[in-house]
Amino acid sequence: MKKILLLAVIMMATAAYGATPDKKKKKKKDNTEVKAELVKLVSPADSLSYAAGMAATRGLVSYIQQQYGVDTAYIQDFVQGYKEAVASAKDPKFAARSAGMQIARMVEERILPSATKQFEGTQYTINPEIFNTAFIAGVTNDTTVMDVKSAAVKFTEISETEMKRKEEAYKSENEQWLATNATKEGVKTTASGLQYKVITAGTGETPKATDKVKVKYEGKLIDGTEFDSSYKRNPDTTTFRADQVIKGWTEALTMMPVGSKWELYIPQELGYGARQAGKIQPYSTLIFTVELVGIEKTEPAADSTKEGSESAKTAKPATKKPAARKK
Repeated sequence: MKKILLLAVIMMATAAYGATPDKKKKKKKDNTEVKAELVKLVSPADSLSYAAGMAATRGLVSYIQQQYGVDTAYIQDFVQGYKEAVASAKDPKFAARSAGMQIARMVEERILPSATKQFEGTQYTINPEIFNTAFIAGVTNDTTVMDVKSAAVKFTEISETEMKRKEEAYKSENEQWLATNATKEGVKTTASGLQYKVITAGTGETPKATDKVKVKYEGKLIDGTEFDSSYKRNPDTTTFRADQVIKGWTEALTMMPVGSKWELYIPQELGYGARQAGKIQPYSTLIFTVELVGIEKTEPAADSTKEGSESAKTAKPATKKPAARKK
């Protein structure tokens, strides 16, 4: 795609510098009924690719009118600009070609990669050539293969089905990991499903849920991806109230004596559940190494159960600066 765009730029630049504009030449009659290239869809992936390309044009005509001042009478020139990604002169055609160049870059750098990534790990792949052919068909309102509305419906249906399938597979993978981990030596499982392993047995006091605790920690996913670590910050400790974190943490902290170092294996029900949290995708099992460094007792006179905002009460330790930390 980039090579095509570069070639188009060179060709247009050569034409611009090597020819003298004919001011008396009549403006070419516009031809808005340009047809997209014919394409044969031979597989479900081809059909999806076409749907994705056409669906991506929803609202595009209005967008280029509002953002670039493109006269839709020159939509053919917009298409030419999209293909060539180059401007030629300061006239309505130039505006259309310029918009085409910018949209082509947007498609190449953002829209197409996003659509492609969306179907990674599925039976589908996005064909860039078919995508772009359909994109142009959508711009020119060529409904030979599909119309924008039906393409959008098709794309959304397949997207949601595949997303659900991927989530179910990921959820099952995490559940199986926990089931296997529960059988390992030293791993204990509580009634809630929390799993933990004592690495260092502390001898200090055990905090209550309303106590502020000082900890060091590292968090990973079952594939080893690290999503947070206090050890990589200075200071390498963080402080928050024990009931202002995810359920798995609260349960573990209220069982750990000061001086303890545990490894926690937190099922998604005691973690983030179906929510996305940074690098943590929905239904993830969380693996934490936690060191309980100390306890900061709350003042008896303070109504500690009402401290902080509602968002602080659901703050999680997987952020670089836990919202439960007092500023």
